[in-house]
Amino acid sequence: MKAVIIYWSKTGNTEKVALAIEDGLKATNADVLIRKVEEAEDIDFYSYDLICIGFPSYQWSPPEPVIAFLKKKFSEYRSNVKASSPKVSGKNVLIFVTYSGPHTGINEAIPAGKYAGQFFDHLGFTVLDEWYIVGEFHGSESMSTLGRMGDIRGRPNEGDLQKVKQDIGNLIKGL
Repeated sequence: MKAVIIYWSKTGNTEKVALAIEDGLKATNADVLIRKVEEAEDIDFYSYDLICIGFPSYQWSPPEPVIAFLKKKFSEYRSNVKASSPKVSGKNVLIFVTYSGPHTGINEAIPAGKYAGQFFDHLGFTVLDEWYIVGEFHGSESMSTLGRMGDIRGRPNEGDLQKVKQDIGNLIKGL
């Protein structure tokens, strides 16, 4: 299994999850490369069995650097987009989104995950799953304590990251 983890993180929440995914993949003996979005322009998606792409949800969307990255890569692969988006065998994607959802909870993150998934679905990749992981809202205690999820300070915490490691192992076993 050849895997790449591509992520964007401003406050460290998404980076923690990316590193947990890396640990979980290595435990399955996968060959793993991890890169920040800013360092991933040379990545050939089709060279990997599994692409893990992660970012925080900002107002129901991926942050601008992630959108720009996805659009640039999509442009590079435009000739691969076929009518009915036929699946390319052995090409899989995991979308992971960190969110604090101080207003409407996970509903603030789901559109961001769906947005990113569409890029890969159009290229024929199988979107294996979308993971939504709670992360602290840095810079505002009230946004981290008074939202729909209650007190989320310190998240993702060790328990969250252990679950990520376990879940990636189970995902790989299912392939």
